[in-house]
Amino acid sequence: MTSQASAPPRRKRTAMEVLRELRQPKVAVTLALGFSSGLPFLLTANTLGYWLRDEGTGLKAIGFISWVGLAYSLKWLWSPVVDRVDLPLLGRLGRRRGWMAFAQILVAAGLVGIAIVGPKGPGGLTAIGAFALLTAFASATQDIAIDAWRIEAASDSDEQGLLSSAAALGYRAAIIAADALILAVAARIGWPGAYVAYGAAMSIGLVATWFALEPARAQAALKAQAPLWNPRGFFDAVVGPFVDFFAQHKALGFLMLIAIATYRLPDFVMGPMYTPYYVDLGLTKDAVAAVRGSIGLFGALAGVAIGGLSAVRLGLFPTLITGAILQGLGTASFALLALYPGNVPMFGAVMGGDNFVQGYAGVALIAYMSSLTSLGYTATQYALLSSAYALLGKFLKGFSGVIVEGLAKTYGQMPAYEIAFVGAGLIAIPALVLFLLLARVNRRTLAMAPA
Repeated sequence: MTSQASAPPRRKRTAMEVLRELRQPKVAVTLALGFSSGLPFLLTANTLGYWLRDEGTGLKAIGFISWVGLAYSLKWLWSPVVDRVDLPLLGRLGRRRGWMAFAQILVAAGLVGIAIVGPKGPGGLTAIGAFALLTAFASATQDIAIDAWRIEAASDSDEQGLLSSAAALGYRAAIIAADALILAVAARIGWPGAYVAYGAAMSIGLVATWFALEPARAQAALKAQAPLWNPRGFFDAVVGPFVDFFAQHKALGFLMLIAIATYRLPDFVMGPMYTPYYVDLGLTKDAVAAVRGSIGLFGALAGVAIGGLSAVRLGLFPTLITGAILQGLGTASFALLALYPGNVPMFGAVMGGDNFVQGYAGVALIAYMSSLTSLGYTATQYALLSSAYALLGKFLKGFSGVIVEGLAKTYGQMPAYEIAFVGAGLIAIPALVLFLLLARVNRRTLAMAPA
């Protein structure tokens, strides 16, 4: 298998060439698929926490329900199936497109199920947790297929950066829609109606899947593989991606996985507490929605754009290192809101800054993980890398409510939030150190490479 990281260097495209490439149909398709990928994420996490807090659910329960997001971290377990098996009926669309369509339908069904049962409906938190788990599982499966399609659809490393940026823009737009716009919708038609509407919005992904083309570049590698039910094929599908990854990167592969796993910890660890924090600060749904949909959206889009530019001009490692520093500062800055409860301008400044750094760092991490995959193992290897980046954070965030409530008993509610956000910001230090080490190794490797 050929790693994209080992591809020969290509001539840098001019600004006009990049602008012309933005008009490619697959860029628009990638943008829409990025939106479809991002839409369910917060609807089983922070936004669901907002709804639960609105209904008086305790922080501990909100934190524990957030564990449904572990599905995103365990997707490498079933990614070999997505990599090797064509679905009945929907498989006529192609392997990648068939799995995308199947997952999108399941996500829509899960969101409608959450709307029907609600936190106070039949089954209570158990029922809503079950539908949230279905949604998260289907969403993770969608991500496996979309990520593989995006990597395989790119003709070279420069186009990979272009499609990564398009996917990130679509994803960030969906995050704003599920984090901000939904609050305005819920304030007017209620949370159940909002979740039904967002389930219907998954049709955007289905339309994009219909217009997407199966990646021709990976077809030869996929057809050459033995079927999953063949012993050799099963071993190659399950073990092959790991063998290939560590054969390429040797012991350095472990350091890469640890660095990726710790990179987004500040944001992950406090994830379930953001929206309950806004409720406790006395911010209205309309105020939160307005800030997220204006300053927050601008910050996110600016972060994605500048992050992509930084990755191209400065390189991946300088961008990743800068992103690690900024993420820590962005998360810690939420402590300022406790000093000015209900202050909308301060909330806007903090929200805009944090969305910028999350968008900036997110593009760099996507491009870095994409560069480490090999054709023939794309879905499984990227699922492994993206699972590594999410697993630790999604496990730790389940305890966020316990930590804040424990601190509140000693220091009070608002000081508890302050301490927790500052502490989460400091968690950025390990990733910063690890990527500094990887950058040093990379420089040494390049210096030793023959001219």
